[in-house]
Amino acid sequence: MVLALSIAGEWLDPQLAPVLVCVIALAVLGTTVLFVAGVVAYSRRRTLRYLLITVVLGVLVVRSVTGLGTVLGLVPMTVHHLVEHGFDFLIAVIVLYAVYRSGPTSDGFDTESDD
Repeated sequence: MVLALSIAGEWLDPQLAPVLVCVIALAVLGTTVLFVAGVVAYSRRRTLRYLLITVVLGVLVVRSVTGLGTVLGLVPMTVHHLVEHGFDFLIAVIVLYAVYRSGPTSDGFDTESDD
């Protein structure tokens, strides 16, 4: 932890570092649990909608791990920004595509049933 504080010390307040590490560690744990749940749900449903949700959850895991790596001094800030903001865009595109795909069809019935 001392090494992480000295590496990230130029942009990270040492008093807030433990809080930030805990919050990001919880984010990694939480997104990993959600990703596993998404994989299980996709394996049961096998629909494009569930696949897209699972991909988004996987991207969130990588995003959280990147944040943790940045705080610990393993990921340079430039890479952090490229990954984080690039993934923000990717997540938005996938979610919007999933919403678009789940809209009403021309005959008013959903051709891809999730039930």
